[in-house]
Amino acid sequence: MGKDGNNKTMPRPQNKRDLLSAADTYYRLLIELIESMSETEKHNLVFGENFSRPEAHWRRDKNLRDVLAHLYHWQHMLRVWCAANYPNAPDKPVAFLPTPYNWRTTPALNEEIRLRYHGSSLADMEIMLVQSHKQVIELIQGFSNEELFTKKYFSWIGTSSLGSYCVSATSSHYDWAIKKLRTYLKIVRTNK
Repeated sequence: MGKDGNNKTMPRPQNKRDLLSAADTYYRLLIELIESMSETEKHNLVFGENFSRPEAHWRRDKNLRDVLAHLYHWQHMLRVWCAANYPNAPDKPVAFLPTPYNWRTTPALNEEIRLRYHGSSLADMEIMLVQSHKQVIELIQGFSNEELFTKKYFSWIGTSSLGSYCVSATSSHYDWAIKKLRTYLKIVRTNK
């Protein structure tokens, strides 16, 4: 998604300035898209009988609350991970993904996240995401460009960079949500 609202995806941020800009741009686009949705559209993410995509999230998320809970919780995991490992990394760094999950089992983690927030209201999830977005932006602002985008800068990150995790938890995840919601809205609004 370009800054002008077209369907072109912005390049993945490679520095702090671009990360903050992309996070803000995609967040605003997501909020604008949500504000354009009717109450019925917000509460019923049904893609139709003929809709077939292999990724688990197309079947997992049942409403806008589920999508926002997913965004919120991945940002929550980023904040918890950073707080546990920075500024003083423990002898045994805390992993990004909670036990017992690993990168191969993220579909199960994502389903657990959906179930965890099942009793939350959409209004609560909207507020939680607003607060979380602000907290993640503040977190990012607290690191230098070098700390964010130098691979292996922090031993607790492994072979990647902190910025890569921040991109994933903000602009990339917002872009995912925008694409998912646009796909849904196109189907729903075409079939009216």
